Amino acid sequence: MLQELILLCLAAFAAGFIDAIVGGGGLLQTPATLLILPHYPVASIFGTVKIPSLFGTSVAAFKYAKQVKFNYKVLIACVIAAFCASLLGAYSVSMINNAVIKPVILIVLILVAIYTYFNKQFGIHQHKEHSVKKQVLLAAFFGLIIGFYDGLIGPGTGSFLILVFIAVLGFDFIHASAHAKVVNIATNLAAIIYFSSTGHILYQYAIPMAIFNIIGSYFGAKLALLKGNKFVRIFFLIVIFGTILRFAWDVLVNKI
Repeated sequence: MLQELILLCLAAFAAGFIDAIVGGGGLLQTPATLLILPHYPVASIFGTVKIPSLFGTSVAAFKYAKQVKFNYKVLIACVIAAFCASLLGAYSVSMINNAVIKPVILIVLILVAIYTYFNKQFGIHQHKEHSVKKQVLLAAFFGLIIGFYDGLIGPGTGSFLILVFIAVLGFDFIHASAHAKVVNIATNLAAIIYFSSTGHILYQYAIPMAIFNIIGSYFGAKLALLKGNKFVRIFFLIVIFGTILRFAWDVLVNKI
């Protein structure tokens, strides 16, 4: 058990670090936990990794909040929608076939990577001609979609949130990351409420992982704020590429 715990904590640290910068920490943490604890049900793994994700994301959000100004109307709309949708997604885990969803996500990710690479202005603040009402409605709409995805599948949620805040609402990478962290707190919390109510959280692993995820998140957020948008853009591309490889493996090799 000690060896398993050490490996899980290392994975949680790395996931927290990545997640604080551009999201996508679950792409490392979830499969690593599945590999290290193969004798537990998948639902228990999903529930367990939500605990370190919640705490790590909370630390990153607090770190960003001290230096980034939030758009609270947009944020609140997205948080409420994402929270409710994440609960529904967690409930739907056993009813929807991931094999149908993942190929679609894979195609979207490839398009995102191509667009981000060739559009050098992507992630630099761009004014969008949206009224406040339209901004709030768009935030709520995408909060529903991504929140449901997080409850259902999970990995990559932070990156999808950042993408929406940049491409749809015109935020820069730093502000998008900050807002995404707060929304991700809501989706993680919703999933934890469901999984804990069904007894699918392994607290003996979740608590130590949470501590290391917090440490990783602290340093990740600090580095992102220090280096700025250019650094975060490069990191975003790296994580998106890793996400593509992960989903391609699931779709083409594992056929999950």
